[in-house]
Formats: sequence, C-alpha cells, structure tokens
Amino acid sequence: MKRSSGILLPVFSLPSPYGIGTLGQAAYQWIDFLAQAGQRYWQVLPLGPTGYGDSPYQSFSVFAGNPYFIDPDRLVQEGWLTAQECQVADCSQPAAVPAPPDPGTAAGGVNYADLYEKRFALLLQAYRRFEHQADPAQRQRFAAFCNAQEDWLGDYALYFALKREQKELPWTAWPEPLRLREPAALARAQETLQESVNFCSFMQFKFYEQWQNLKAYAHQAGISLIGDLPIYAALDSADVWTHRELFQLDETARPLAVAGCPPDGFSADGQLWGNPLYRWEVMAQDGYAWWLRRLQQSFDLCDVLRIDHFRGLESYYAIPYGEETARQGRWVPGPGRAFVDALKQRFPHNSVIAEDLGFLTDEVRDLLAYSGFPGMKVLEFAFDRREKSDYLPYNYNKNCVVYTGTHDNATLAGWLQSADPQDAAYARRYLGTRRHRGEHWDFIRLALASVADLAVIPLQDYLGLGNEARINTPSTLGGNWRWRLPDLSVLTPRLARRIARMTDLYGRGPG
Repeated sequence: MKRSSGILLPVFSLPSPYGIGTLGQAAYQWIDFLAQAGQRYWQVLPLGPTGYGDSPYQSFSVFAGNPYFIDPDRLVQEGWLTAQECQVADCSQPAAVPAPPDPGTAAGGVNYADLYEKRFALLLQAYRRFEHQADPAQRQRFAAFCNAQEDWLGDYALYFALKREQKELPWTAWPEPLRLREPAALARAQETLQESVNFCSFMQFKFYEQWQNLKAYAHQAGISLIGDLPIYAALDSADVWTHRELFQLDETARPLAVAGCPPDGFSADGQLWGNPLYRWEVMAQDGYAWWLRRLQQSFDLCDVLRIDHFRGLESYYAIPYGEETARQGRWVPGPGRAFVDALKQRFPHNSVIAEDLGFLTDEVRDLLAYSGFPGMKVLEFAFDRREKSDYLPYNYNKNCVVYTGTHDNATLAGWLQSADPQDAAYARRYLGTRRHRGEHWDFIRLALASVADLAVIPLQDYLGLGNEARINTPSTLGGNWRWRLPDLSVLTPRLARRIARMTDLYGRGPG
C-alpha cells in the first residue's frame, strides 16, 4: 500500500435534508472535499440494513445495502417520487431526536424510529410508480440486477417480506414451517407477499445503482473507498435463516454458542455480542464458498476492506447460548491459514486491512504476519501508563494503518477531556506540547508523521469535536450510531488547505 491518508466518516453521518446521510448531493460534495484536502481514501462503516440497536455491525443481511441511504432527490429526478411526496413524508427536514439517554448523542442525530415509520412508506411509493410507469429499458436493467444478485437477493427479499408480515419478529420466532424453511410454506409466502418481495428487490436495485455511481465519481476524483466487513452475521438475518447449516445452531434453529470477548481490564463481564458462530469445518468443505461470495460482493462496493475482528479467524471466543455475560466462554480454534489462503488465492490483488485490536496472542500475530495484511494502530490506546503499549508510534512498522481513533473510541478532544489526567499528561509529554485549544492537531500530526503506510483520521478529530460527536460506546445500548454532520459549511476551503498541507508535508499526498 502506497504511503497515503484518508478520512473516516460513516455514510449516515453525512448531512442531508432527509434525517440521515444519503448517497445524494452531500456525498458528492464530501468527495470533492476529500480531493481538495489531498486525501486518497474515504473509509466508511458497514453498509448493510440496520435493525434493533441500529448497529451497522448487526445487519439483516451481509450482502444487502441500507435502503435508508437511497437518495430521494435522485428518485424525484428519475420520476419515481415527487418533491411534495418527500415533504408529506417529513423527509424534507432533519429528524428531531428525543432527549438521548446519555450526553454522547448529539441533538439532530439520526432518529431511526422516525426513519422506519416514514422512509419505507416513501420508497414504496417510488416502487409502485416504477412498477406502473417504467419503460422496457428500465425494467430490463432491474431484471438484470436481480439476475446478477440471485445468489442472495431472492432469499433476502423473502426474508424482508416475511419479517414485515410477522410484525418484525426475528425469524427464530416465526411459525415453524417458515422458521425451518419448509418448501411449501416458502412457496405460499412467495406468492402472497409478491409485492413486498419485489419492493425489497427494487430498493436494493436503487441502492446499488446509486452507490456504483458515487464510487465512479470518487474514482474520477482520485478517491478510493475503504469498506468494513463485520466478521459475524447477525442471528436475525437472512443469511443465518437461509444457511442454517453454516452456523452453530441446533435442529430447532437455536444457537449452540454465540460470539463475544472475554473479561478484561475494561469489562469485568466481557462482551456478549450474541452472533451465532460459524461451522468452519462445514464451510471448509466447499472452500469457504459462502465467504468468498461475500468478499466478492464487498469488493464490488469498495476498493479496500477492513476485516473486523481478524483474530477470530485464528481462534474465536464461544459463549454458551443463554449466558447473560461472557464469563463462561472458551477459545476455540478458527480456520486460520486455510481461510487466509482461500481469500488470497481468490483475491490476489485486492487490499485488506486486518482489525487486530484487543486480546492478541502469538498465534494471532503469526497469522497476521502470514497473511501479509496490515494491522491497525490506534493512538488513543498508546498512552495507558499501566502497560507498555504497541500503539506508541516508535513501535510501528510500515505495514500498518494508524488511526487517531475509530468509531468505537472517544473523539480526540473527548479523550483529552475524559482520560485519566496522568495518561493525558503522558501523551502531551510524548508530543512535546502543553494543553492548548488546538491540541487535537498535535495528535493528527503524530499519526501522519508515523511510518505507517496509511493514516486514517475520523472527521470529528479534524474538526476538534468532543464526545457529543462520538459514534459508538461499546457495551452500551441507546444513543449510538446517530452522530451527523449538521451541514457542509464546516468543510471550509481553509480546512481543506490545512489538511492538504499537513498530508503533503508527511509524504502522504496524491502526487
């Protein structure tokens, strides 16, 4: 990977008049800003449809795109919606968020409940108009998309339709014939829910069409996209419902064990994620075909992929289903080198970033070295006085990606305000600075000056925002995944020039 830099900003955080970031005008203007700032990468969070808890890491499908990101303005231009319909659906104004349960949620952030109530109704109007008014060429493009995505789209669309019919219950609570996918029950559902099935396919058609247009624009501007691949599928997802044989479920579709992380110095109970675990031995029998299809889909959307929880490929933490904490889990060997070999053989020229944060063993480090993938370094983790840190820049090698922080961290300004005072003082001594108003720039400079091939800075850190702009606080419910940039006026030419100068100073410019 050539020495370069990028900025992390979730799609949902883009400003828009529709309550959530979309693939519309602001996304194109954001790409223009990245180019003006001398950047080469835009890193996003997972793009899938979100469910309970609103986390993009717990998606209803590992293949589908989030329909909330579809730009209504583009649908108006195409004739599938009217401006008045958008206004009637209250999509013309940012959603007002109720008082958050914690101070970390910015007012004016994403209101997912409001989106669920109104966005699907609006998109259904667009689908019905398309169904009645589309010309033969438009119908052919839609049919071609559905055929190209047949490996997953039909199952996901039926899952979507059934979930709506079943009052949004998880598939594990559906009637047994549907839960266990009895052919006769599926055939009846396909017939009776045909409009809902086709509506779901239409939304995916529009998401992919708009995303590919945006990706092409980014490439013209010299910007590549870094995507994010959660290692696990959500239990309530079309993927697990469709491919139960690939997951550790019993004959009634109940999980045998679920994913998480063991207790550590930050969490006495560990982290209980609740995702079903893979039957890696079954996946190995066809050369990890399901995973390779998933990776291909992700590489079609993005140029580089960050694989979340890479250490789970070496060994994963299995927690008996039904446990209330992660205390009773155990480590189980993962697919290791066999999976890495399959990935690299299929995608020899594609770029991967391995998220290797957290509890690491020599075996995990050996697998990362074997893969050749760059790992991650996070500056906010560097200044813990309790232990020697691999995250201090003098410990880096070239083959890594340095972040000031990630979506799971406090912002730089927030960290400086909330960190142990002695840790913050240690950081300032390391930087050779004292407390001052713009000290977040000192940390950014440290990341850009490091030997790491790639430096990625969250936009909130360039803007010097506090924890009101934090994206997620792990192991908490409510108030996460909501932060939005109020408008593009903060992305000034002056800011772009300052970022570009610093980027160029440390040899990360596009030249």
